[in-house]
Amino acid sequence: MGKIPQHLPPPHLRDPGDAWAVGPDGTKYWGAFGAAGLLVFHPEAGVLLQHRAEWSHHGGTWGIPGGAIRQGEEAVAGALREADEEAGVPADKVIVIFSHVKDLGFWSYTTVVVQASEVFEPVMGDSESEALAWVGFDLVDSFDLHPGFAASWPTLRERIDAHLGS
Repeated sequence: MGKIPQHLPPPHLRDPGDAWAVGPDGTKYWGAFGAAGLLVFHPEAGVLLQHRAEWSHHGGTWGIPGGAIRQGEEAVAGALREADEEAGVPADKVIVIFSHVKDLGFWSYTTVVVQASEVFEPVMGDSESEALAWVGFDLVDSFDLHPGFAASWPTLRERIDAHLGS
Protein backbone atom coordinates (compact mmCIF):
# COMPACT_ATOMS: atom_id res chain seq x y z
CA MET A 1 0.00 0.00 0.00
CA GLY A 2 1.33 3.43 -0.93
CA LYS A 3 2.00 6.27 1.44
CA ILE A 4 -1.09 8.33 2.39
CA PRO A 5 -0.73 11.95 1.26
CA GLN A 6 -0.27 14.24 4.26
CA HIS A 7 -3.31 16.36 3.39
CA LEU A 8 -5.63 13.35 3.84
CA PRO A 9 -6.49 11.75 7.18
CA PRO A 10 -5.61 8.08 7.65
CA PRO A 11 -8.42 5.89 6.25
CA HIS A 12 -9.49 4.73 9.72
CA LEU A 13 -10.05 8.31 10.93
CA ARG A 14 -13.18 10.04 9.76
CA ASP A 15 -13.40 13.81 9.95
CA PRO A 16 -16.03 14.93 12.48
CA GLY A 17 -17.56 17.09 9.74
CA ASP A 18 -18.77 13.92 7.99
CA ALA A 19 -21.99 13.81 9.95
CA TRP A 20 -25.54 15.12 9.79
CA ALA A 21 -26.53 18.46 11.27
CA VAL A 22 -30.09 18.26 12.54
CA GLY A 23 -32.34 21.30 12.44
CA PRO A 24 -34.85 22.32 15.11
CA ASP A 25 -37.61 20.62 13.10
CA GLY A 26 -35.61 17.39 12.76
CA THR A 27 -34.58 17.99 9.14
CA LYS A 28 -31.10 16.62 8.39
CA TYR A 29 -28.39 18.48 6.48
CA TRP A 30 -25.09 16.85 5.53
CA GLY A 31 -22.00 18.33 7.14
CA ALA A 32 -21.66 18.97 10.85
CA PHE A 33 -19.69 22.16 10.04
CA GLY A 34 -21.76 23.01 6.98
CA ALA A 35 -21.23 22.03 3.39
CA ALA A 36 -19.91 23.58 0.20
CA GLY A 37 -20.14 22.93 -3.51
CA LEU A 38 -18.28 24.16 -6.56
CA LEU A 39 -20.20 25.58 -9.49
CA VAL A 40 -17.72 25.53 -12.37
CA PHE A 41 -18.59 27.46 -15.51
CA HIS A 42 -16.88 28.24 -18.78
CA PRO A 43 -18.25 30.98 -21.08
CA GLU A 44 -18.56 28.61 -24.07
CA ALA A 45 -19.02 25.18 -22.44
CA GLY A 46 -21.57 26.20 -19.80
CA VAL A 47 -21.80 24.65 -16.34
CA LEU A 48 -20.25 21.43 -15.05
CA LEU A 49 -23.05 19.30 -13.59
CA GLN A 50 -22.88 16.09 -11.60
CA HIS A 51 -25.54 13.37 -11.85
CA ARG A 52 -25.74 12.25 -8.24
CA ALA A 53 -25.52 8.56 -7.39
CA GLU A 54 -28.85 6.98 -6.45
CA TRP A 55 -27.66 6.14 -2.92
CA SER A 56 -26.78 9.77 -2.13
CA HIS A 57 -29.01 12.45 -0.62
CA HIS A 58 -31.45 13.43 -3.41
CA GLY A 59 -29.83 10.73 -5.54
CA GLY A 60 -30.59 10.66 -9.23
CA THR A 61 -30.76 14.45 -9.48
CA TRP A 62 -28.23 16.78 -11.10
CA GLY A 63 -26.24 19.31 -9.14
CA ILE A 64 -22.69 20.38 -8.48
CA PRO A 65 -19.85 18.51 -6.80
CA GLY A 66 -19.65 19.24 -3.10
CA GLY A 67 -19.99 17.92 0.38
CA ALA A 68 -19.24 18.33 4.05
CA ILE A 69 -16.73 20.92 5.18
CA ARG A 70 -14.01 19.45 7.35
CA GLN A 71 -13.29 20.70 10.84
CA GLY A 72 -11.37 23.99 10.54
CA GLU A 73 -11.70 24.10 6.75
CA GLU A 74 -12.81 27.23 4.89
CA ALA A 75 -15.76 26.83 2.50
CA VAL A 76 -13.71 27.65 -0.62
CA ALA A 77 -11.09 25.05 0.30
CA GLY A 78 -13.81 22.49 1.03
CA ALA A 79 -15.58 23.12 -2.27
CA LEU A 80 -12.33 22.83 -4.24
CA ARG A 81 -11.38 19.62 -2.37
CA GLU A 82 -14.78 18.01 -2.92
CA ALA A 83 -14.85 18.99 -6.61
CA ASP A 84 -11.40 17.49 -7.11
CA GLU A 85 -12.41 14.27 -5.32
CA GLU A 86 -15.75 13.87 -7.12
CA ALA A 87 -15.12 15.37 -10.55
CA GLY A 88 -11.38 15.87 -11.02
CA VAL A 89 -11.74 19.66 -11.15
CA PRO A 90 -8.20 21.07 -11.45
CA ALA A 91 -7.85 23.92 -8.92
CA ASP A 92 -5.14 25.52 -11.07
CA LYS A 93 -7.60 25.92 -13.97
CA VAL A 94 -10.36 27.76 -12.09
CA ILE A 95 -10.68 31.27 -10.69
CA VAL A 96 -13.03 32.05 -7.79
CA ILE A 97 -15.60 34.64 -8.92
CA PHE A 98 -17.99 34.76 -5.94
CA SER A 99 -19.60 32.70 -3.19
CA HIS A 100 -23.27 32.41 -2.34
CA VAL A 101 -24.23 31.31 1.18
CA LYS A 102 -27.50 29.80 2.37
CA ASP A 103 -27.32 30.19 6.14
CA LEU A 104 -29.91 28.44 8.31
CA GLY A 105 -28.29 29.54 11.58
CA PHE A 106 -27.31 26.04 12.69
CA TRP A 107 -26.01 24.96 9.26
CA SER A 108 -24.93 26.64 6.04
CA TYR A 109 -24.24 25.72 2.44
CA THR A 110 -21.75 27.75 0.43
CA THR A 111 -21.83 27.63 -3.35
CA VAL A 112 -18.40 28.68 -4.60
CA VAL A 113 -18.69 29.88 -8.19
CA VAL A 114 -15.55 29.56 -10.28
CA GLN A 115 -14.72 30.26 -13.91
CA ALA A 116 -12.66 27.65 -15.73
CA SER A 117 -9.78 29.14 -17.69
CA GLU A 118 -10.15 26.29 -20.17
CA VAL A 119 -12.54 23.42 -20.75
CA PHE A 120 -11.25 20.25 -19.07
CA GLU A 121 -12.50 16.69 -19.10
CA PRO A 122 -14.16 15.95 -15.74
CA VAL A 123 -13.28 12.61 -14.15
CA MET A 124 -15.45 10.65 -11.71
CA GLY A 125 -13.12 10.09 -8.78
CA ASP A 126 -15.49 8.28 -6.44
CA SER A 127 -18.87 6.57 -6.32
CA GLU A 128 -20.85 9.76 -5.68
CA SER A 129 -21.39 10.46 -9.39
CA GLU A 130 -23.29 8.58 -12.08
CA ALA A 131 -22.18 11.08 -14.72
CA LEU A 132 -20.48 14.43 -15.19
CA ALA A 133 -21.28 16.79 -18.05
CA TRP A 134 -20.75 20.30 -19.32
CA VAL A 135 -24.26 21.70 -19.83
CA GLY A 136 -25.16 24.88 -21.70
CA PHE A 137 -26.43 27.70 -19.45
CA ASP A 138 -29.87 27.65 -21.09
CA LEU A 139 -30.22 23.88 -20.67
CA VAL A 140 -29.53 23.62 -16.92
CA ASP A 141 -33.22 24.12 -16.04
CA SER A 142 -34.21 21.20 -18.27
CA PHE A 143 -32.41 18.72 -15.99
CA ASP A 144 -33.93 17.09 -12.89
CA LEU A 145 -31.98 19.28 -10.47
CA HIS A 146 -31.13 18.73 -6.81
CA PRO A 147 -33.76 20.82 -4.94
CA GLY A 148 -31.17 23.05 -3.26
CA PHE A 149 -29.36 23.73 -6.53
CA ALA A 150 -32.67 24.29 -8.36
CA ALA A 151 -33.66 26.91 -5.79
CA SER A 152 -30.37 28.79 -6.05
CA TRP A 153 -29.74 28.43 -9.83
CA PRO A 154 -31.73 31.55 -10.91
CA THR A 155 -29.72 33.80 -8.56
CA LEU A 156 -26.44 32.13 -9.45
CA ARG A 157 -27.19 32.38 -13.18
CA GLU A 158 -28.02 36.07 -12.85
CA ARG A 159 -24.70 36.75 -11.12
CA ILE A 160 -22.76 34.69 -13.67
CA ASP A 161 -24.48 36.56 -16.51
CA ALA A 162 -23.57 39.89 -14.86
CA HIS A 163 -19.96 38.73 -14.54
CA LEU A 164 -19.86 37.75 -18.21
CA GLY A 165 -21.54 40.98 -19.23
CA SER A 166 -24.51 39.26 -20.82
